[in-house]
Amino acid sequence: MTSLSALTLPDHTQLPDSDGTFVKNLQEHPQSILITDSIKPVLEQLHPDGQYCIGQDSGIYWRLTDPPEKGAEAPDWFYVPNVPPTLDGKMRCSYVLWKEYVAPLIVIEFVSGDGSEERDNTPPSQGEGGNVGKFWVYEQAIRVPYYGIDEVAKAQVEVYHLVDNTYQLMKPNERGHYPIAPMGVELGIWQGFYQNAELPWLRWWDAQGNLLLTGEERAVIERQKRERIVEKLRTLSAEQLNALGIDLEMLD
Repeated sequence: MTSLSALTLPDHTQLPDSDGTFVKNLQEHPQSILITDSIKPVLEQLHPDGQYCIGQDSGIYWRLTDPPEKGAEAPDWFYVPNVPPTLDGKMRCSYVLWKEYVAPLIVIEFVSGDGSEERDNTPPSQGEGGNVGKFWVYEQAIRVPYYGIDEVAKAQVEVYHLVDNTYQLMKPNERGHYPIAPMGVELGIWQGFYQNAELPWLRWWDAQGNLLLTGEERAVIERQKRERIVEKLRTLSAEQLNALGIDLEMLD
């Protein structure tokens, strides 16, 4: 008889990293990039030691099953604080709770259908063929503090907060955003142009309501500021520029 101490549970290198399904909506990939890129400066401030992990359409293994994929959920986006970004010098193939122990702080699902899958609260005792509802898994099994359901077709997002072991639907603030207090940010819908498409996008704001920009957006703003400064300097005479110690040709 094998003792419990001798039992070795599989890690991320021994579990499937895909269930063979396709991304159902072409907006999902750029949407993930957008919220990852724009939140990085915040996470770098929260974790100066770099100890955090972001998953995009990656599996979170929460129970051991046969086949293994039955014991995993794959949120479109999730963030885990205070864990190493890599394991043994390699990116994770998946996030395995029985090896990591730290649950994600927030998971986000991008709805492609009618939203029933993302709101499925079916417990294991009632699941047909061993299937368990996604909502139930995040709430009762993984116990993710914040769960976002982004309904692209409706241009709206729902955010649930785990309170007393039960998800409570959050109410938006006066800006129509949902505060994610541990991160010091807000989540909401932004209508704008990104990745060559004018669409409603899920985005972050800071606690004061300022939109968190992507690296490309920050670069554009800096370039525009520089161009305005140069234009103002062009209105000065050569004597004024010399007095300021500025060589205008060096700014071109």
